[in-house]
Amino acid sequence: MILALALGTYAFRLVGPALHGRVELPARVRELLSAGAVVLLTALLATGALTEGGFAGWARPAGVLVGGVLAWRRAPFTVIVLAAAGTAAVLRLAGVA
Repeated sequence: MILALALGTYAFRLVGPALHGRVELPARVRELLSAGAVVLLTALLATGALTEGGFAGWARPAGVLVGGVLAWRRAPFTVIVLAAAGTAAVLRLAGVA
């Protein structure tokens, strides 16, 4: 099974450069792919922020929210990571699970 997944991943990596310039996607398809990527990343963010075998508590989502707002405001990556981790740490120290 792992070998099949590895071969599939490698095939996907080869298809991109091999078909570059040969296949032209319509503008609507490019828009849908872009929106789909945003939706998938948002779902991954929500799943990681809210669950850990159940509800993860309020400190982690608060840290993710702070990091998200700073990323949206285009803060430097180091500031985003430190602020998000600091927010979660301070809330946990204050007893907010």
